[in-house]
Amino acid sequence: MRFRLCLLTILMALTACHHLDDQRIPPAPVRLQFYTVAEWTTYGVVGAMSHRRYIKEQRVPSNFPYTALSQTGFGGLLIVGDILGAPRAYDLACPVECKADVRIVVDEETLNAFCPKCGSIYSIFSNYGQPLSGPAAELGYGLQKYYVGAGSQGEYMIVTR
Repeated sequence: MRFRLCLLTILMALTACHHLDDQRIPPAPVRLQFYTVAEWTTYGVVGAMSHRRYIKEQRVPSNFPYTALSQTGFGGLLIVGDILGAPRAYDLACPVECKADVRIVVDEETLNAFCPKCGSIYSIFSNYGQPLSGPAAELGYGLQKYYVGAGSQGEYMIVTR
């Protein structure tokens, strides 16, 4: 019994040391509004395993109705429908590189995101931006997450910090 207690204590100590840092991206304003169901259906993500990128400065997507209040974070936004179809949002900037122009890309075959510069791979549809491999996994750097939900001022959906 004493051996089991000692082993359990060691295992708890080892797992407690593992920490995911998903706050490495410099603070930047985030506000993307979808005012109607039709707007969300056209420009948002509708269903499991779907995704879309938003980079206001580059007008991505080109037909999205950005307003003066729209802000897309440090490197841009990646909005996904997780494996159950619930919307999730991440900053596009790789947390290892911490540069606004080094953005993660979704691999359509593996359905993971990867950084073309450092090679880190992230789970975006099922593990909420956790690193799977590469420098991000070694360092414990996850993707910056943002809030996605119903807006408080009548918006159908809103993405905020």
